[in-house]
Amino acid sequence: MPDTGVPELAFTAQAIAPLAHAATPALGLTLDIRRTAGPAVQALALHVEVRIALARRAHDDNTRRRLAELFGAPAQWHAAPRALTWLNASVGVPAFEPATTVVVPLPCTYDFDVTATKYFHALPAGEIPLDLLFTGSVFYTTDDGRLRTARLPWDREASFDMPVRTWRELMDRYFADRVWMRLPRETFDRLWAYRTRHALPTWEHVLDALLHEHEAEATPWMR
Repeated sequence: MPDTGVPELAFTAQAIAPLAHAATPALGLTLDIRRTAGPAVQALALHVEVRIALARRAHDDNTRRRLAELFGAPAQWHAAPRALTWLNASVGVPAFEPATTVVVPLPCTYDFDVTATKYFHALPAGEIPLDLLFTGSVFYTTDDGRLRTARLPWDREASFDMPVRTWRELMDRYFADRVWMRLPRETFDRLWAYRTRHALPTWEHVLDALLHEHEAEATPWMR
């Protein structure tokens, strides 16, 4: 039986949207936090782990081809993981009784060395199923006025389906129609030499030329 002297909290994800006026790309996850038993909450140091629940979304053949770098050829998808860890975030929640709403900032990146970015970019539309796992410390006062703290139980969690368009709107806001890639200096120097050797006016022309040279070599399921 749980200790009735400790606040019992339930979490519900209500919405997710780009954070306005953020210096770097970030989504705001709106949470409803409700005390279901125990004393009033004086403060909550909340930690949220966000996972992409791959098994709860269907992926068509074209999407699977786009995700080949992550999960292999379509025939290998039976061995794909059921979930991917996206990110971890923390937020301080002030005193509330009996419920409150808080926005958790979720920092995002357009770095294609990050697995979640590759996954989000490959999805054409629809929703991204998310699992939210909550940990942290809750502060409360006892009947005699003493301040106490307790850890949240490990089973506090919620789920939410984030529209793909929400992530795309955020990336478009910060990067418009551009995509950023990090390259080792040696690779960049080779591309630069190729561009100079062929008198190509832009980096787009360099990549188009290289893709044209090699697209015939792609395996059939990748075309």
